[in-house]
Amino acid sequence: MDSNIIGILYIVGLFALLWFLLIRPQQKKQKQHQEMVGNLKVNDAVVTIGGIYATVVKVKEDSLIVRLADNVRVEILKNAISQVRSSSEKEEDKE
Repeated sequence: MDSNIIGILYIVGLFALLWFLLIRPQQKKQKQHQEMVGNLKVNDAVVTIGGIYATVVKVKEDSLIVRLADNVRVEILKNAISQVRSSSEKEEDKE
């Protein structure tokens, strides 16, 4: 009977360890990304998951229209955005 309790505690402990080391941080990161994507607005400078720098031209429900260069606009999914660049990063690129 004692070995059954120890076995159950061992499994519960492993699950708790995996939860705090793997699952919880991933959920937190995913929540931050969803919040970032939800707050996108026109003229935000973004970087796609493919590494392409773009500027948001229009925000749709599940997608964005972004400007890659003069007269070059592309529609991409919101989930394809990896980061939003700050205005100070945009000014450094112009120099």
